[in-house]
Amino acid sequence: MAAEKQTDASTGRRAALRAGVALAVFGAIIFTAYLAQPDNFDRWITAFHVMAVIAWMAGLFYMPRLFVYHTDAPVGSVQSETFKVMEQRLLKVIMNPAMMISWMLGLYLAWGVFGFQGGWLHAKIALVVLLTLTHMHQSRAVRQFAADGPRRSARYWRMMNEIPTVLMMLIVILVVVKPF
Repeated sequence: MAAEKQTDASTGRRAALRAGVALAVFGAIIFTAYLAQPDNFDRWITAFHVMAVIAWMAGLFYMPRLFVYHTDAPVGSVQSETFKVMEQRLLKVIMNPAMMISWMLGLYLAWGVFGFQGGWLHAKIALVVLLTLTHMHQSRAVRQFAADGPRRSARYWRMMNEIPTVLMMLIVILVVVKPF
C-alpha cells in the first residue's frame, strides 16, 4: 500500500505543482527585488544564486546514493519502482530547476558584476560546465534505470558520488580566494 502511494501519478503531479509554485515565488521575489532596485541588488542575486546552487548540489550528492540502492533492487520489484519515482522527482522537481536558476543567476553575476573578467571566474565557469556534465550523466542514468536498462555497479556510483564533491570544493575555493 505504501509503495502504491509513492508511485501514484497524482502524488507526482502534486509534487510538480509544489515545485512550480516554489519556482514562481522564487521568481516573484527576484522580480520584486529588480523592480525595487535596491543599492544591493547584486547581493540579492548572489544570495539567490547560492540558494539555487545549494539545492542543485544536494541533488547531485543524493542522486548517486539513490543509484547505489537502486542497483541492488531487483528489476521490477516494488523497491525498484519506488526508486524510479524518487529519481524522477529529484531530477525534475529539484535538480533541473536548481541547475537552470544557478546558471541564469551565475551568468548574470559573471557579466553584471565581474564583466566576465578574471582567471578565477573563467576557471569557475569551466568547473561549472563539468558539474553540468555530471548532472547530464546522472540524468541519463535516471532514464536508463527507468527503462530497466543495464545497470552500473554500486561501486561505480559510489565513486561517481565523489565528482560533485571535488568540483564543489574547487569552485568554492575559486570564488572565495580568487587565487588568479
